[in-house]
Amino acid sequence: MTAARHCIEASLAVQRDGGEATLAVVMATEGSTYVKPGAMALFAADGRQQGWLSGGCLEPEIAERALAALRQQRLDLMDIDTRSDEELLSGSAVGCRGRLHLALLPLPLLDGWARLVEDWRARAGALRLSLHADGELHAAVGPRSLQWSLPGAAPAQDLHARIEAPPAVAVFGAGPETTVLLPWLRQLGWFTTLVEKRPRWREQGALADRHLQETPLRALADGLDADAVLVMHHHFELDRETLEALAGHPADFIGLLGPRRRQQDLFQLLAPAQREALRARLRSPIGLKLGGEGPEAIALSIAAQLQRWRDDEGATE
Repeated sequence: MTAARHCIEASLAVQRDGGEATLAVVMATEGSTYVKPGAMALFAADGRQQGWLSGGCLEPEIAERALAALRQQRLDLMDIDTRSDEELLSGSAVGCRGRLHLALLPLPLLDGWARLVEDWRARAGALRLSLHADGELHAAVGPRSLQWSLPGAAPAQDLHARIEAPPAVAVFGAGPETTVLLPWLRQLGWFTTLVEKRPRWREQGALADRHLQETPLRALADGLDADAVLVMHHHFELDRETLEALAGHPADFIGLLGPRRRQQDLFQLLAPAQREALRARLRSPIGLKLGGEGPEAIALSIAAQLQRWRDDEGATE
C-alpha cells in the first residue's frame, strides 16, 4: 500500500517533533472507491497533508473534520457516500460510486503509537487496527499490542483494518538506473537497501533507506531481509558472486539486469545445485517490455515488474 508507509512514518515524525495531527484511516469501503481499507491520510495542525483518500475532491471535507477532531481531542467517524446520481452530478463531481468509512484518530490520544510504528517499519508484522462499538481502539504489530479508550463517536459495529508491513527490496550494485529506480521504489512504498561497496557509486546510498557498504556475500551472511532482490552491478564477476550467494537466500523474486545470454553465461559458472535453487525465482532479463531505452526506461520497467509482482503476491494471500 503506497501511501500507508509515508503516512505512518509522517505520524511518527509529528509525534517526535511535538506536533499534532489526525490520522484518517479507511476502515471499510463499498462500491467503487479511490482507495481500499487500510488506506491512510495524515492531516497536521499546521495544514500539511500526507496521503490521499480521493483524487483531491474529498480531501477538503475530510481535512475539516480531521482538524475539528484534533481540536476537540475526540475520535470522529466519517461516512462518505457518493453512490447516488445526485452525488455523481453534484458540483464536486467525484465520479466514483462508492462509500468510505473513515476513522479520524487524533495522534495525541494514541500514547505509545511510536513504538508500534517502529515495529511496523522493522517489518515485525502487519499493523492491525480494530475499532470497537464501545469506543476502544486496539492496535497491534507482531507481539506488541496497545489499546486506547477514546472519547467521541463509536461505530455501530466493530471495524477492522490491516496495513501490511512495507515490502523490502535489496539492490545489489548501483549504476545509471538506480538514480531513478531507488527513489521510485521508495515512493511506491518499498523499503530499499542498496548493497554497494565500490567508491564510484557510494554516493547513491543516500537514495536508499539503507546503504550497506560491504560485499554481497557479507550482506547476505548478516541476514539481509528482503522480499525481492535485484542484481545490477554491470560487472560480470560481482553478479556471479551475488547469484552464488543468493542461491541460499529465501527471496521469492530475484531480478538480473542484462540480456538473457548474460544469464546463460553466468549460470555456466554456477554449481548445478545453485542453478536449480535460483531458476524458479529468477527474472532475467529484469523488467517488463514497456518500450524505450536508456536508464530511465529500464528503471521504469523494473519498478513496474516489481509492483505487478507485489500485487499478484498480495492477491494470493
